[in-house]
Amino acid sequence: MSYDALRHFADSWGLVFMGATYAVLVGWHFLPRGRRLSRDAAMMIFKNDETEADNG
Repeated sequence: MSYDALRHFADSWGLVFMGATYAVLVGWHFLPRGRRLSRDAAMMIFKNDETEADNG
């Protein structure tokens, strides 16, 4: 495979692959399970604060 053929393949199908990957990763967060996991991940930094407030 020549450089020009490889570059043409990457320019056309590489862009399609990256676009589809982006759409899947962004769309994942709008699913019910993904939304719950995203909320849990966002609130994870406050987890120690809640346990210290309960203990102290």
